[in-house]
Amino acid sequence: MNRPALLLVLPLLLTAGCAATDAGPRSPTRGVEAFDQRAAQVAEAWRPGPDWRTGYVPLEGPTVLTDDPGFTPETEAAFRAGWYSAQVGIPPTRVGGEIQFPDGRLRLPLVSAAEAYRQLDQGDPLPCPGRPKQPGRPTPGGPTVEPGPDGWGTSSTQTACLPLTVTAVTFGAVPVRTSRGVAQVPAWLFTIKELATPVVRLAVAPSAVTPVPEPTTPARPLPDGLVAAQDLAAVDGARLTVRLGVGACDTGITPLVWERPDVVVVGGGVTRATGECIALLKVEPVTVTLAAPLGSRPVLDVFTGAPLSIGPR
Repeated sequence: MNRPALLLVLPLLLTAGCAATDAGPRSPTRGVEAFDQRAAQVAEAWRPGPDWRTGYVPLEGPTVLTDDPGFTPETEAAFRAGWYSAQVGIPPTRVGGEIQFPDGRLRLPLVSAAEAYRQLDQGDPLPCPGRPKQPGRPTPGGPTVEPGPDGWGTSSTQTACLPLTVTAVTFGAVPVRTSRGVAQVPAWLFTIKELATPVVRLAVAPSAVTPVPEPTTPARPLPDGLVAAQDLAAVDGARLTVRLGVGACDTGITPLVWERPDVVVVGGGVTRATGECIALLKVEPVTVTLAAPLGSRPVLDVFTGAPLSIGPR
């Protein structure tokens, strides 16, 4: 099978015309020059509206984990699918609150805990082979008969995936990366019996959220040997962890960054394999260090010109 074209997106950084990664600097190549030229075009085309600096433009999703939840495969599946079961009352009362940005404050309408829970809960688990509804309970009389898309099963134990159990809910604020830097955003924190940290649902009403502006993509295709990133995995001052999208047989994976005082453009360089290769897109995390802390600067993808958000954690 021939290698397909790859579409990727990433956040990494270095000074313009130079690639600085934790593995040390590398010599300029023609690929780096092509990256720099395109990065300059992307940066010049970036023209966000006034809401980028005055409104609330979150650069991560509305459901947040602020620490390691201690996932098992089962609890991670439930979290990703939005399977929850509330064992306590979820208050419908709305509360007031404001977002605290590094450069000021903004008061916005919030949702109640009940509304936040409705946004969080995506329904009941689907039948899932191998997970007992009641562990150790045999089915009298032999095989259990349960409906399914392929007819009826023949298991000795009824099986189903299980939801996450909500045991408490509190109101607070959590750090969220936004277009104005890291802000303290009002949120509802749902204590989960099966997890080591609460599941957080941001409390800002959807009507008060300003969407990320549409990017201006350069007219020319991405030069061969360059790739984009999928998203940002983490930001820690000047240190960025990003996820690049690369081909299954690509080698020499190198983060590339073009940095200005007001914007950062990122991408990656790869060496393409010759011959046939499986059509598989891999996500490759890489870490880079900027010349200065990222602050409120947007991280733009060299392929699409779009600002990168923090990916699901």
